[in-house]
Amino acid sequence: MRHDLPSQPDTLGADLRALRKARGLTLAELAQTLRRSVGWLSQVERDKSTPSITDLRQIAAALEVSVSILFRHAAAPAEEAGYVVRHSARRQIGDTVAGLVEELLSPDLTDDFEMVHSTFQPRSRITEAVTRPTQEVGYLVSGKLDLEIAGVTHTITPGDSFRIRGEAFRWANPYPDPAIAIWVIAPPVY
Repeated sequence: MRHDLPSQPDTLGADLRALRKARGLTLAELAQTLRRSVGWLSQVERDKSTPSITDLRQIAAALEVSVSILFRHAAAPAEEAGYVVRHSARRQIGDTVAGLVEELLSPDLTDDFEMVHSTFQPRSRITEAVTRPTQEVGYLVSGKLDLEIAGVTHTITPGDSFRIRGEAFRWANPYPDPAIAIWVIAPPVY
């Protein structure tokens, strides 16, 4: 039985509004950072105005997200929009420099959480610990991953899950195979 919920469009404006709110910023605060008017930003968030590429770069920097997350809005068939994300339509998010490829599994960023598919490349790691104001739960699908949470290192294997509640963490995959994890992050950070 399907419960009819208000549809939440997979739009750039909806994602920008969700990211702004997740960071605790008002329209006025973000507009001031961008040196734009509140009216302009409000129109962008309501999909009444389309920001330029330069605007998108500035917005991404202000919200501390990659520009790529703002560009990829693949059109879904009307009956699937906001409900289904096909494998070929996933948006790549984050920074692949450290050997991590992340894809958004959620239809958009308008929920209280986001789901992310993460592939940690063999022999990759981050050296700096990450701390973010989130609650995160992950599940390792395949491979092996060393995960340091609050200074304690755990080796995670397929079928294991973990939780991070705002603690500093870092990861390493010193192993010969990719490690694939599914993460649920609240509030959305990408």
